[in-house]
Amino acid sequence: MEFSRETVLLTGASGFVGGAILREMAHRDIFNIKIATRDPMAVASTIFDSVLFRELDVQQCWAQALNGVDIIVHSAARVHVMNERAANPLAEFRKTNVEGTLNLARQAAGMGVKRFVFISSIKVNGEVTSSGCPYTAESLAAPVDEYGISKHEAEIGLLKIATDSHMQVVIIRPVLVYGPGVKANFLTMMRILEKNIPLPFGSIDNRRSLVALDNLVDFVNVCLTHPAAANQIFLVSDGDDLSTTQLLKKLSRALGSHTILLPIPERLIRIASSIVGKAKLTDRLCGSLQVDITKNKTLLGWTPPVSVDDALNKTVKHYQGIATL
Repeated sequence: MEFSRETVLLTGASGFVGGAILREMAHRDIFNIKIATRDPMAVASTIFDSVLFRELDVQQCWAQALNGVDIIVHSAARVHVMNERAANPLAEFRKTNVEGTLNLARQAAGMGVKRFVFISSIKVNGEVTSSGCPYTAESLAAPVDEYGISKHEAEIGLLKIATDSHMQVVIIRPVLVYGPGVKANFLTMMRILEKNIPLPFGSIDNRRSLVALDNLVDFVNVCLTHPAAANQIFLVSDGDDLSTTQLLKKLSRALGSHTILLPIPERLIRIASSIVGKAKLTDRLCGSLQVDITKNKTLLGWTPPVSVDDALNKTVKHYQGIATL
């Protein structure tokens, strides 16, 4: 008897996370894959059944893309914008991340899609945790910035759609994602460490949860079909929290650099950063943000398959151009 494979529609397939999800699904060859993208050439669309869309907003008709689809992985979003120029940033985030997401979900529910996996953000929970008090999946949402607010509003709308229809919703809130091709602050950190310049971060006693791209993708794959994932919220990390000092040391070793980390008191770092207008960056470097992934282990039987050291080494090798891709 021939086995009928389910079809997955992936949005955001040309992004950092979406691209990795696409590569892994294609490698596993378990599902038929559709991708929804503005740029089909960016994801070698001749391999997949691709559907172009104009904008991720309330006007988009998804009938063609949703035909025959069983599962959606929604990773497309308006993400953080450096040097934001929009007159009303929250309205712009809502247009894409709330209205666009819920428009897709409503049409999906109406066309019989079984499950909607939503890549959200830890920013729904907040920006900082107290020592020894990590966020859990049951923690109250407390988003601070426009991006986090928009993701939270989308989650609320999705869970309402799940209640009013037969479509299951799975919400995944990753912490900071790193891996081959990472950009933004993580990339900047590697570039600075390569210069072997002494840095004043030798005694930062915080704790930060991170998630390797491979671990996040593995968790998404579990959530595609696991029965217990239905209508649940999950936080995801490597399960091995690091201080900024520990992270810099591990990255420095992986890079083969010899950066000296000076044991400057955190109080002095914060004073200096305030003077030069970098207080927010210092908050991220010195503050804690931890998550508890016990729910993932107990409910889904999932543990991160890749260690932090292996994931950092893979990230660095790609950055240095010597990885086998």
